[in-house]
Amino acid sequence: MNPEILVEICTVKMPFGKYQNTILADLPVSYLEWFIRNGGFPKGKLGMQLSTIYEIKLNGLMDLLKPLRH
Repeated sequence: MNPEILVEICTVKMPFGKYQNTILADLPVSYLEWFIRNGGFPKGKLGMQLSTIYEIKLNGLMDLLKPLRH
C-alpha cells in the first residue's frame, strides 16, 4: 500500500453530499456502506480513497492512522 494514500485520507475532505467537508477518515461506516448499497464508490481517486478507509474501518485498523492524524 502506498503510504501517501493513508496521509491523504487523513487530510482530504469529502467534496460533496451529506458529509461534505468531513475528513475522509472521519466518515462513518454507515455512509461508506451507503455507497456500496447504491452502486459503489465514485470512480477515480476519491473512490479509491473511500474504498481504502472503508477497508481500514471494517477491519478495525484505525490505529494505523493515529500517527498521521494532526
